[in-house]
Amino acid sequence: MRDIALLCVLPILLYTSFRKPFIGLGLWIWTAMFFPNAWVYGIAAGIRYNLLISVAAILSYLFSREKGKFDVSNVGTFILLFFAWTTVTSFFAMARPETVWNFWNEFLKTVILFVFITLAVSKKEQIEFILWCLVLSIGFYAVLEGLKFIASGGGHMIEGFDGHTLGDRNELAVAFSMMLPISFYLLAESGRKSKLLRFALTGVIILLVVSIIGTQSRGGAIALSVVAGYLFLKSKRKIWLFVSAVVAGFFVYGFIPPDWFSRMNTMENIGDDGSFMGRVVAWKLSSILALQHPFVGGGFKSLEYWPVWTLLSMDFNTLPFFPTGNAFPDPKGSHAAHSIYFQVLGEHGFVGLVLFVCILVTAFRKAGRVADVVSNSGGPEWIVNLATTLRLSLFAYAVGAAALSFAYFDMTYTLCALVVVLEKRIVPAYMPQKAGLP
Repeated sequence: MRDIALLCVLPILLYTSFRKPFIGLGLWIWTAMFFPNAWVYGIAAGIRYNLLISVAAILSYLFSREKGKFDVSNVGTFILLFFAWTTVTSFFAMARPETVWNFWNEFLKTVILFVFITLAVSKKEQIEFILWCLVLSIGFYAVLEGLKFIASGGGHMIEGFDGHTLGDRNELAVAFSMMLPISFYLLAESGRKSKLLRFALTGVIILLVVSIIGTQSRGGAIALSVVAGYLFLKSKRKIWLFVSAVVAGFFVYGFIPPDWFSRMNTMENIGDDGSFMGRVVAWKLSSILALQHPFVGGGFKSLEYWPVWTLLSMDFNTLPFFPTGNAFPDPKGSHAAHSIYFQVLGEHGFVGLVLFVCILVTAFRKAGRVADVVSNSGGPEWIVNLATTLRLSLFAYAVGAAALSFAYFDMTYTLCALVVVLEKRIVPAYMPQKAGLP
């Protein structure tokens, strides 16, 4: 039944994607995050929805009369330089070539999406359409899994789909945390127009929190704490927010299994936790790899390639200032870097790491600059709120993914593109006197 429904809807999605570039771009990120193939089992499972939608979106822009000026700001400059550098490192990669270039190809799609968002999106409703596509993909999955978690009395373990970008529960938890600021923004902007939307988005926010808890991810818990703390400090209705949080906390508390508390308590004695120390081992091996190949690193997926893992393990004792306690490299199999920072360091060397950090720092600072300038100039409040939303979502990613191999996450680069759109398209359109925003 789901196969038939999706096949019936597909022509409509392709038609609307071709008619309006911003619709195609929104559906592009929707198919990437929703992963339609995982929801069907018959003939519809073999269709490459993301490819079809992305081609329709690109053709729509190419045939469109309204074409934006190519100006990706310094945020985009760092992203393009970072991608160019990953191309260079791929030629010197230590993993299997087919694995490396397949991963490079996936990152290329993400960068292309970034570029076309900066070219085709120029209005508030277009930005919000893309944000709604994120809610209807990642947010939808959080609602579904959150309801299962509640219905099971806290017994349901929330995990992603096999083979998906968000297949790992830790990555899923960080994505849920990144969705919280976006949901609050849409609640503020759309909720005032419709009681139904206000009710629905409130439910999404609650179930996002429930789902983060249901993943039992410590990184997700940290990201959730960061988002909650920031929202509380910036909120003009602190008492209402505090009371709501307490009421929601009492409701959720009854569904939290004892295993969750046990897992969170391990953060107090993190040095004795085998899972965390396994990450530290991977961080050390990534550092060794970068020191051995400081410029180009090992290329995509290098640490996860067994021969590379084995060779690096032989030099495990060469960095005595990097303590790992009694933990040592797994002799039976390789592991991921388990950190966006060490992942990039090991795969693309120190040059790659500098470029990657510049992307995050520049996007974060640029969003903050937009918010400050527009606020101080008495500009539209929604621009301030959106800039703050994007800033917080990126901050949740930077903190929550510090212990995850999640450096090329599509949503992150989509949010960076929206920061560029705010600076280069929205501010000049709504506040011409601030067109030269520094």
